[in-house]
Amino acid sequence: MKKKPEEKIDEDWMSTYGDMVTLLLCFFVMMLSVSKTDIAKFEMIQAGLSESLGKKSVTRPIEMMMMELSEDIQSLSALDSIALGSDTQGIVIEFGNDLLFDYGSAELKPGALPALKRIAATLQSERYNSFNFSIEGHTSDEKFSNSQYPSNWELSSARAAAVARFLESRGIQRVRLKVTGMYDIAPKYPNLDPYGQPIPQNRDKNRRVVIHVEPSFL
Repeated sequence: MKKKPEEKIDEDWMSTYGDMVTLLLCFFVMMLSVSKTDIAKFEMIQAGLSESLGKKSVTRPIEMMMMELSEDIQSLSALDSIALGSDTQGIVIEFGNDLLFDYGSAELKPGALPALKRIAATLQSERYNSFNFSIEGHTSDEKFSNSQYPSNWELSSARAAAVARFLESRGIQRVRLKVTGMYDIAPKYPNLDPYGQPIPQNRDKNRRVVIHVEPSFL
């Protein structure tokens, strides 16, 4: 009997499919290059992938620190004065200015020390040695000057430095600390209403010190 000729498998489609996958890959790489990575979400995805691959214990230091700091703030009954959140770089701790400083001063209030000690005890834990801290001082747009601080630039910088010095005194190495005076360039709320009149309550909220907690291990 004559052998039945073998049917030739048409694989031309594979080249088109390969081109499409390559284009998609290039597209997603381009999108990633122009986007900001949310480190907290990245940690969650990374941990989820590791768990799906069979790893039993996956550390989530950002999540752990968020939980500890949240417990610290609740135990201090300072929910009105300390805010906890996150951004694309990591964890954000925000201190209301009234908690830390008197008007026109960069000397920490004695009443602020218990809260700062509790927060610092968590931040300086050995398990968080891979985190760095960027401290920002913010003021409102209200003009200010005295013999010690010619403007809000110096005042906002001095306040950030005061918090950094305190963290260093509690055991955090200075190489992990960065200080920035922001003046009024990054307000949370408008300092003026649409008619150009000051909004006192917003000015009060804009006076703050912010600690950005940034992991260096990702």
